[in-house]
Amino acid sequence: MDKEKLRIDKYLWSIRLFKTRSLAADACEKGKVKYNSSAVKASKQVNIDEEYEVKTEAKKLLIKVTALLHNRVQYSEAINFYLDITPEEVEDKTLYQGAAFHTGKRLSKVGRPTKKEKRDLDGFMDI
Repeated sequence: MDKEKLRIDKYLWSIRLFKTRSLAADACEKGKVKYNSSAVKASKQVNIDEEYEVKTEAKKLLIKVTALLHNRVQYSEAINFYLDITPEEVEDKTLYQGAAFHTGKRLSKVGRPTKKEKRDLDGFMDI
């Protein structure tokens, strides 16, 4: 296999923007990875100095490829293979948007009673 050829899905997985390679391929398929404002296929070859716009579940990034990475490495090493050139205004929007997502935890004193509150109610009703 020629080490100079690298698919975009494998590259995005190896620099840890996606948890699995199949998630990276799905993002490409859904148009969430763009090169020159047009969606790319998962099989597109990555070259150094190319810029990609990537939408992950958490944020929207603009990255510049500084080196090719064929294998997944730890995050502290992976960040050396790309440059995050996301404009400031885009970063600010994603920070506020993330706080608005529902975390799954219920707010305190809202909704169904907790176990302790239920025990207290049962004790109150028995008296």
